[in-house]
Amino acid sequence: MLMKRFFAFAAFTLLLMGCKNTAPLLPTISGKAGEVLVVIEKNDWDGQLGEDVRGVLADEYPFLPVQEARYSVANVSHGGFIEMFQVHRNIVYFDINPQAVSTGVKFMKDKWATPQCLILVSAHTVEMADSLFLDKADMIVETIEQAERERVITTCRKYENRAVYQKVSEVFGGSVHVPSGYKLRKISQDFAWISDDKQYTTQGIFVYRYPVGKDDFTMENLVKNRNRMLKDNVPGMFEGTYMITGTYWTPQTRFLKYKGRDFAETHGMWEVEGDFMGGPFVSHAFYSPDGKYIVVADAWVYAPKYDKRQYLRQTESLLYSWEWVKEKEN
Repeated sequence: MLMKRFFAFAAFTLLLMGCKNTAPLLPTISGKAGEVLVVIEKNDWDGQLGEDVRGVLADEYPFLPVQEARYSVANVSHGGFIEMFQVHRNIVYFDINPQAVSTGVKFMKDKWATPQCLILVSAHTVEMADSLFLDKADMIVETIEQAERERVITTCRKYENRAVYQKVSEVFGGSVHVPSGYKLRKISQDFAWISDDKQYTTQGIFVYRYPVGKDDFTMENLVKNRNRMLKDNVPGMFEGTYMITGTYWTPQTRFLKYKGRDFAETHGMWEVEGDFMGGPFVSHAFYSPDGKYIVVADAWVYAPKYDKRQYLRQTESLLYSWEWVKEKEN
């Protein structure tokens, strides 16, 4: 009996020690995708600071056929920032205090909930807060955007259609990860078509490759090769029609690096030659591991009855999940 009590006490002690070293469990975030909560006093929200914050966060989302704000922005005062708001997914918090020990912009994760993005702007004056915010505007937008992407990818991994990754990677040596609902519609030695087709919307991803040439990553050559691949592989509803890159909006290309992978990102609009269909797209172009091919992962949306911001953001996020088989094995 004495030995039993000893072991029971020892187990209880170890449990207590483990609890002391365990971080408290955080609640799950609230709010809809694409929402940002700004914690700021009403006078400041109605003044120049609030106008500049809205100008950045609610700026026009690029490359959509109709104007849509980048984020849906709401505000709450410090006194109203109660527990129900503290668990919001994306928070920009203004701490304006003449006695503040330190000033600047801090980027924080999982302060009150998970997976949460918190951006803290500390300043002595309203004017200083405005200057700090505008100075870091690009980084603030990219931080929130990346938080939104990571949430999509996490959900995708949780509910992944693993068969798609397996079949596409067998041909290309890698693939994006897609959630259930996405199906592999077509695959050949140089082209794969993945899509989530619903009654009124389609979210699609193309994966294709072509041999390395000259000036492969200029916008002109990326679009030229895109049009060639789409004409050969993506027919429209009627005979002689096919998907191409739209020319009304000139596509734009920039070079990015994400988790060690360099790629050329191209934003633009797609349309169907000989028909009246279209929508936004974004593509990532990069070298294959052996350096012989340009591989392109291309996300696009068709949603004629709905706003397209969130559909495109969801599908674009999947491009960031690209993983080579060798990376997956390691």
